[in-house]
Amino acid sequence: MKPSFHARHLNSPFEDPAVYVRLLREGRALMFDLGWTSALSVRDILKTTDIFVSHTHVDHFIGFDNILRVSLKRETPLRLYGPEGFTDCVEGKLKGYTWNLTGEYPLAIHVSEVSESSVRKTVFRAETSFRREDSGTAPFDGVLLSDSFFNVSAAVLDHRIPCLAFSLQEDYHINIDKDKLRRLNLPVGPWLRELKAAIRENRTGAVFTIGGKDYTFGELRDTAGITRGQKISYVVDVLGSRQNTEKIIRLVKGSDILYIESYFLDRDRDRARERRHLTAREAGRIAREAGVARLEAIHFSPRYADEAETPAREAESEFQRVQGRGV
Repeated sequence: MKPSFHARHLNSPFEDPAVYVRLLREGRALMFDLGWTSALSVRDILKTTDIFVSHTHVDHFIGFDNILRVSLKRETPLRLYGPEGFTDCVEGKLKGYTWNLTGEYPLAIHVSEVSESSVRKTVFRAETSFRREDSGTAPFDGVLLSDSFFNVSAAVLDHRIPCLAFSLQEDYHINIDKDKLRRLNLPVGPWLRELKAAIRENRTGAVFTIGGKDYTFGELRDTAGITRGQKISYVVDVLGSRQNTEKIIRLVKGSDILYIESYFLDRDRDRARERRHLTAREAGRIAREAGVARLEAIHFSPRYADEAETPAREAESEFQRVQGRGV
């Protein structure tokens, strides 16, 4: 199965957290957190439509300026999501610059500020020098974004301030059978994206023109099979409390990949509690109990720079301990 999502952590585990997710064959991308973003090309940034920010500590939000600078002339909106207080932080960033020459720029930044029960919406437009436009509040039921074939859910967690964890899930995955295409003498091409959209939208009356010939939905439907969709989750900067842990496990359950902080080693768990961070062992246990397929330990304290492999090893050891994967 070719995945729909291609995710990569932009920096080393000792550097700022930021996960970039390309939506393959969609020409767009998502981001989780805005740590240092120098690894992204201009093209990467301009493909990004939605950015999910856990909280606005500097190592999770310093990349905003780079994204903003590149995006000023983009025609499509840039959508940002963050916890309580997030709108004020975005506004503060924007107020740090002078915008007297942006009246013809098309950029609009749509901000969603998430609390336990509601999402507050705000828009900042380049044409009005990014003056704040509040646009109402909607109920929050756990889902932040519902798109044509995926959704992004969030949980509000405790880091002494509200901090969001996120999960990106494909509704289901559509696989094209190339052997069936060959038997029908059909080429691979853009029409496959149209067919997938028709399957998702149940447009049984759709007609597709391929190589100058028309085909009905019914003639092409059997070239595609449906399997379970991909799931990628992202968790950073949270206290390893029972309440947080239960919320995380519900959110990330069954993930194909879980990016999760392993900030402190278990020997420093008292310090982890003081700083409201997970230990590597707690991260591994959460991944195991949530039944994830792959653990990606990220966001290590610089105190472990001289034993760089230890946090990931401790997290992975705990992850595998009960599952019997050779440990």
